[in-house]
Amino acid sequence: MLPRSSERVARVIKLANQVAREYEQEYVGTEHVLLAILQEGSGIGASLLMNRGATVDRLKEVIDQLIRKQMEETWVFGRLPGTPHFKNVMAGAINACQSEGAGEVCSEHLLLALVSERGCVAQKALGELGIAHRDLVNDLAVIRKREKS
Repeated sequence: MLPRSSERVARVIKLANQVAREYEQEYVGTEHVLLAILQEGSGIGASLLMNRGATVDRLKEVIDQLIRKQMEETWVFGRLPGTPHFKNVMAGAINACQSEGAGEVCSEHLLLALVSERGCVAQKALGELGIAHRDLVNDLAVIRKREKS
């Protein structure tokens, strides 16, 4: 049985749709989900990002640069823009939730899936901000330990 999404994740996905519209894109990509986690601001995923120094403005700046570069590369090679890794991220978030034994997919599961999805804009943006998978896993372990205390 698949876990359900938390209300916060539903808000994040709705916000990601809004972010995609702001970027005038016809898809919801990993970059939109990452920005939405930070903009929503109340989940553990947002806390993990903020604890690592991420801000909405800085993240937008990095994503804008990555998207611009991706579009330039697309033009140079004559390819249509590729579909973002959104489906893989959602599946990864479900896997992270299940491996943790949680009952709901939460923003931290989305964030772990985003940082793990190689080649997507969100993973590249996190890398530009110096945020690595192992850092988030360690930070999350500290939060989980604190919650149990």
